[in-house]
Amino acid sequence: MRPPSVDALARELVDVGLPHPLLVDAARAAIAAGDPGSARPRAERMALDLLHPVVNATGVLLHTNLGRAPLQHDQPASYSNLELDLASGRRGSRNKHAAALLARAVDAEAALVVNNGAAAVLLVLAALARGRGVVVSRGELVEIGGGFRVPDVMAQSGARLVEVGTTNRTHRRDYERAVDEDTASSNDTASSNDSASSNDIALVLKVHQSNYRIVGFTAAVDVPDLVSLGPPVVVDLGSGLLDAATPWLAGGPPSWLHGEPAVRQTLAAGAALVTFSGDKLLGGPQAGVIAGRADLVAACASHPLARALRPGALVLSALQDTALAYLRRDGGAIPFWRLATVPVDHLRRRAASLGVGTPADTVAIAGAGSLPGLEIPSAGIVVDGDITDRLRAHDPPVVARTRDGRTVLDLRTVEASDDAVVAKAVTAACT
Repeated sequence: MRPPSVDALARELVDVGLPHPLLVDAARAAIAAGDPGSARPRAERMALDLLHPVVNATGVLLHTNLGRAPLQHDQPASYSNLELDLASGRRGSRNKHAAALLARAVDAEAALVVNNGAAAVLLVLAALARGRGVVVSRGELVEIGGGFRVPDVMAQSGARLVEVGTTNRTHRRDYERAVDEDTASSNDTASSNDSASSNDIALVLKVHQSNYRIVGFTAAVDVPDLVSLGPPVVVDLGSGLLDAATPWLAGGPPSWLHGEPAVRQTLAAGAALVTFSGDKLLGGPQAGVIAGRADLVAACASHPLARALRPGALVLSALQDTALAYLRRDGGAIPFWRLATVPVDHLRRRAASLGVGTPADTVAIAGAGSLPGLEIPSAGIVVDGDITDRLRAHDPPVVARTRDGRTVLDLRTVEASDDAVVAKAVTAACT
C-alpha cells in the first residue's frame, strides 16, 4: 500500500495547534518509521514538550523542574529605558534599576545582577581572585543540582583553592594559618624574585550549606570572626533570603525560616560581598545577585565576563517588580511568599471544598536546595492509586506526587484560583 504524502498527513494534524513545519516533521518521521498512524501521537508529544503553565500540587514551593519560584510578571510590547538615562538623554546603566533597588533593600553600597547564582560566584572569583588564593572550609565545598561544584567553579575562574579545616569542623585558627602561611610564602617569593607574588590570599569564601545539613560533632566560623582575618569575606548564601526579620510579612518570620542566614544581616556582620539567587527564597526570576561594597561590585561589573553573564530586559524588569514589592513590604505580591504563608486551616478548608479525594494534612518543603530538612505544615487531598500520569495529561497539566501507593495533591503550592482546575483534573483522572 502506498503511504500518504507527507503534506497530506501533516494537514490532518492541524488541530494539534503546532506550526505546519513541525507537523510536517511529525508526519515525515511517522512515514519513515512505516507507521503513518503514529503521526498524531508524535505531533502531540511535540506539543507536550513545549513550555506550558502547570499547576504545581507537589508541595515543593521552589520546584527546580517547574521553574523554581512561581513568577507573576506582565509586560506590554514596548521598548524600555534599559540603558538610557531618561533625565539626561545619555546612555545609562542597567544596574540602576533592579540592582539598585535590591541594594537598597539589603542596605548594601551597590549590587550587580547576572544570569544565575553560579554566575555570580564565578564572576566574583574571576574579577577579584584570578591567580590568587581563596580560602574555603572543606565543609563548604558543596555541590548543588546540575553538577555545580565550588572547586570546579573556582578552577574555571582562575582562582586558587585553599582548603582549610575538615568536613565537619573548621575553626578560626584554620583560616588564620592559611592566611598567614600564604602571606609568608608570598613575601618570601617576592623577596627572592624582587617582584610581587600573585599567590597571596585574595578572598575568604564562606558557602552556605543550603541543600544539606551536617549535624553532630561540628564547628564552623561565623562571618564576624572571619572579617578580622584581613582579606575580604565573600558569602555565597544561595537561597536569597533578603532579611531575617521578613518585614514584608505582616506576621513576621515563619517558624520554618528559623536559622536561615539572610543577606542584610550577613552584610551587617561585615561580609564584603554576598551572592544569592533570584529564583529561590527571593521569589523572583532566575538571576544571580552580587551585593556589598561598591568598589568590589564595580570591579565585578567591569570584568569582561560581566557582559557575557548579564541578564536581559525581561529578567531585569521582573526582578525590578520583585524588588519593589519588598521595598513596599508587600509579601502578598510575591507568589512564593503568598503561597508559603497561607495558614494551614485555610488549606484544610480548601481541600474539603474540592469535593474530590480525601482531605489530609500534608508536609510541604521549600525545595531548590533551600532549607533542607525543614518541613512546612500543609494540607491537601489524597487519592487511591497512582494517577500522576493522567493528571499531567490534563489541560493545564497538574503535577502531583505519590506516597504509599496513593496520589498526594498538596495545596500549599496551588493558588486558590486553581482549585477548580485541580478538582476537574482529579475527576477526569478517576473516571
